Amino acid sequence: FLPPFNEGSFTINVATMPGISLEESDKVGRNVEEILLTVPEIQTVVRKTGRAELDEHALGVNVSELEAPYILDKRSKDEFTADVRQKLSVLHGVNIELGQPISHRIDAMLSGTKANIAIKLFGPDLNELFTLGNRIKGAVSGVEGIADLNVEQQVERPQLQIKPKREMLARYGITLPEFSEFIEVALAGRVVSQVYDQGRSFDVTVKMNDNSRSEMERIGNLTIDANGLKIPLNYIAELVSSSGPNTINRENAQRKIVISANVAGRDLRGVVNDIQKIVKNDVPLPEGYHIEYGGQFESEQAASRILLFTSLISLLVIFLLLFQEFKKVSMAGIIMLNLPLALIGGIFSLWITSGEISIPAIIGFISLLGIATRNGILLVSHYNHLRGEGMSLRESIVQGSLDRLNPILMTALSSALALIPLALGGNLAGNEIQSPLAKVILGGLLSSTLLNGFIIPTVYLIINRKQEQA
Repeated sequence: FLPPFNEGSFTINVATMPGISLEESDKVGRNVEEILLTVPEIQTVVRKTGRAELDEHALGVNVSELEAPYILDKRSKDEFTADVRQKLSVLHGVNIELGQPISHRIDAMLSGTKANIAIKLFGPDLNELFTLGNRIKGAVSGVEGIADLNVEQQVERPQLQIKPKREMLARYGITLPEFSEFIEVALAGRVVSQVYDQGRSFDVTVKMNDNSRSEMERIGNLTIDANGLKIPLNYIAELVSSSGPNTINRENAQRKIVISANVAGRDLRGVVNDIQKIVKNDVPLPEGYHIEYGGQFESEQAASRILLFTSLISLLVIFLLLFQEFKKVSMAGIIMLNLPLALIGGIFSLWITSGEISIPAIIGFISLLGIATRNGILLVSHYNHLRGEGMSLRESIVQGSLDRLNPILMTALSSALALIPLALGGNLAGNEIQSPLAKVILGGLLSSTLLNGFIIPTVYLIINRKQEQA
């Protein structure tokens, strides 16, 4: 056997409360780095804090991405990941998601979050959304297999609301567009030109100086031109100090908040089914609020439907090819008996190992459909050949089975020996797709080869005896 491939890398997303300073975020990032470096398998950690505005996945300074290469030695990948999650659980007020660089990008493209499951809660009121989101988090936290359960962080930030007094605006002849333009230019600034200095261009922005914008009282004293008069802003507008959400996320023009989670040690579809059942029964939603589920399980559902269709097509094609070869429905049916015999071993191998039916496992079943018919073709074709040479029905079955025993065992063993390393290395990094496929094919080969030598000759004998008597 080849030496196991035990190296890999995973990505950790660390999100603190929005609005914190870069220094505070950097301190949290350093704490996470120190915790990760206490794990024996991790040799180094690389961290990126925030992303630029022009980046396709722009992030604030409150979000850090850490990439940690690892080398597995005495522990499996599941044990190693569980240890990392347990060590990071001591950090409070921080949302942490474990994954891999590519899987995080795929999750982000599928649901907008870097997690396997995204529970999207839609509604008009942000405070109610946040309350319902935390209620959902508490309700589903006990679901077996759920990990990295987080609610999208929301904090109240101070705001200054400037509400125009329409009667005063009309008295001084100031239109609403003129009022809005003054507020925009005075407080936010407007680019009016560009200057070139040593080969570089710089924007020239017009706005009030920082001292005039530093306090609510000074902002109220800013003057606006009104037909030659200088009118203080607080004469024509009401300035109110308040607070509001740091971010407002929307999808299809509706406000939303996301409860995200990963899956560990269980199949994705089963976890989502449990979550949907609990949320439906235990978290009633007010009128105007609804939930949509997103993430990798959507792709899994679509892939399962496609694979189911291709499986049926494969069965039909196999049957037509067998009928074309043997010219009898009964002969094609006898050979097709190998399919349920193979499925028995494939399902049993999954049951005693992971207990999960994943997309790679389904692909393994489809591959098994073609492989399983091989043994039946070898037997039935040789039975027919011996009967054509004048042997009796019973003699042709006995002699044909003995003649084809070595070829059947040789072809089955050659395939099985090649699949054993993949089937046994399910916990190794990079083997997540190959291992379930190998387990299914290996188990199916084992059951179909063992049962093929008893079931196919017996059925062949019964069917042909009835045909001879008829």
